[in-house]
This record gives sequence, structure tokens and C-alpha cells, in this order.
Amino acid sequence: MNGYEKSVKKILKKHGWEYLRPAKGSHEYWGKQGYNSVSVPHGCKSKFTANAIVKAAEIDHSF
Repeated sequence: MNGYEKSVKKILKKHGWEYLRPAKGSHEYWGKQGYNSVSVPHGCKSKFTANAIVKAAEIDHSF
């Protein structure tokens, strides 16, 4: 893992999100009951993408 992928997954786990299944290409679906799933790319190198994932998960955090 490089970039923000490890940090994004750590934040999601901390807030009760869990890995659901692999997605198309090099992505993973993460979910939490009562929320839409979010897609996390492997090797997420952009802080803007990382922030968008966390925002979609309705978590108040920024990189």
C-alpha cells in the first residue's frame, strides 16, 4: 500500500466501516449499515480522492 490507501482504510475501520468485496479494477467496496457503500482504490495517491472517500462516508476528517 502506498499513498493514502492505508490511512483511508484505518479511518473507515475506526468509524465502523468494514470491507465488503472487491470492486471492478483495483478498487474495494466498504460499507456500514444504513449508509451507501464507498469505493476505495488500491494505491490511492491523491489527497483529494482520499478526502472525497471520507466525505462520502460522512466522516468529519481531512488529509
